[in-house]
Amino acid sequence: MAEDFSRPPNPHRLYRNRERGVLCGVCAGLADYFNIDVVLVRIVCILSLFLSGSLTFIAYIIACIAMPVRRGKTPRMNPEEDQFWRGVERRPEVTFSNLRYQFRDLEDRLADLECTVTSKEWKLRRQFRDLEN
Repeated sequence: MAEDFSRPPNPHRLYRNRERGVLCGVCAGLADYFNIDVVLVRIVCILSLFLSGSLTFIAYIIACIAMPVRRGKTPRMNPEEDQFWRGVERRPEVTFSNLRYQFRDLEDRLADLECTVTSKEWKLRRQFRDLEN
């Protein structure tokens, strides 16, 4: 339970994944970030190495230096939570709009509930129920 509050709010950050990595974990970290297979990222990296040569090698070394290493294991999330956080990264304005809509809907439902509970009819029904018991 305490681990839930100590982890960063958005688990989808660009990190090097040394647990699944071969050299420095850059390809594994990119695969985790984009939610694709690590083998595909490695194949693209090797093809890029043959096509552009030293540019890919320099970019890989820079990524090894610039990307932080992921500490601990990747937290497990349900698919709905995972989709939410990926949406926050890719389209934050849409996510904000959806959250605003959900909170307005909750606010309207809460206002309806408050009107119902504070009405005289609800109090009268509660008194009848108490009399029946």
